[in-house]
Amino acid sequence: MVAKVKEPLESEYPFLNEKSMLFTYLHLAGVDKSLTKNLLDKKTTSIGYETVEDKYGRLPLLAPMSAVAGNMAVEIGAYYLAKFNNGKGTMIGEVLGHFYGKVVIIGDGVVGRHAAKTAYGMGANVYVFGRHEERMDLLREAIGKKSHVLLSTHEIIAEHIKDADLVVGAVLVTGGKAPYVVTEQMVKTMEPGSVIVDVSIDQGGCIETSKPTTHSNPVFVKHDVIHYCVTNMPGAYPRTSTIALTSATIPYILKLADNGFENAIKEDAGFAKGVNTHKGSITYKPVADALKIEGSFKEIK
Repeated sequence: MVAKVKEPLESEYPFLNEKSMLFTYLHLAGVDKSLTKNLLDKKTTSIGYETVEDKYGRLPLLAPMSAVAGNMAVEIGAYYLAKFNNGKGTMIGEVLGHFYGKVVIIGDGVVGRHAAKTAYGMGANVYVFGRHEERMDLLREAIGKKSHVLLSTHEIIAEHIKDADLVVGAVLVTGGKAPYVVTEQMVKTMEPGSVIVDVSIDQGGCIETSKPTTHSNPVFVKHDVIHYCVTNMPGAYPRTSTIALTSATIPYILKLADNGFENAIKEDAGFAKGVNTHKGSITYKPVADALKIEGSFKEIK
């Protein structure tokens, strides 16, 4: 068993084999097909942190890094809004009782909630777009009474993006490719020097103009809008991220080590959903649907 943080690098592919069990963030639907094809060719068993579920259907191994990335998205966005970064020069924060900066957050999951609470705590005008109307009042109460929690529709997002200073993309389709909820045309309507942080970039991105970037070269400008699309955002804060991730993954690692693969997934249906490839087949349907590799999907029994 090999436990990692991120998917294997191309230089590590030769080490994969039929006896390997890989336990890490895979994000197979969001990366090119080469990794998946290597996992299938080598018949490697791979378990993705991002698709393991608990008994409530939550994603306990994705949550710690989502929380870090959500907090970080607003901090990073605020930094790139500074004029010396060619941003529009708007501060995200409260000044003498007045809230400055409009932050639009698309997605009300762990990333979206943490981004919203960070932005509100800094003193921004916060707008959160979600799909769960029944929990909007609770979400507003958790973020702050002056926050705006709205039902996500194409028309409303398009309207609010026009004067947004910072847009945070926080859309998740478990294990699958993120849909584009912000089109290129919407980005064109944003004011010059505005900032986009696409946290969904590990899953292909939820903003049409996004493309993956790195910590060493984190931003690019398109349509006069600064885009931050770093994959593995929590890698910027490795101490905090390591402690948070290890606390969540250790019980599952011990379960695999003590019980073996077959028993571990048989005893825990949520853990079984983490299995992405096994014996030469893709075993997680959203990954198979996203990659469209002919004849690759086989449900794990």
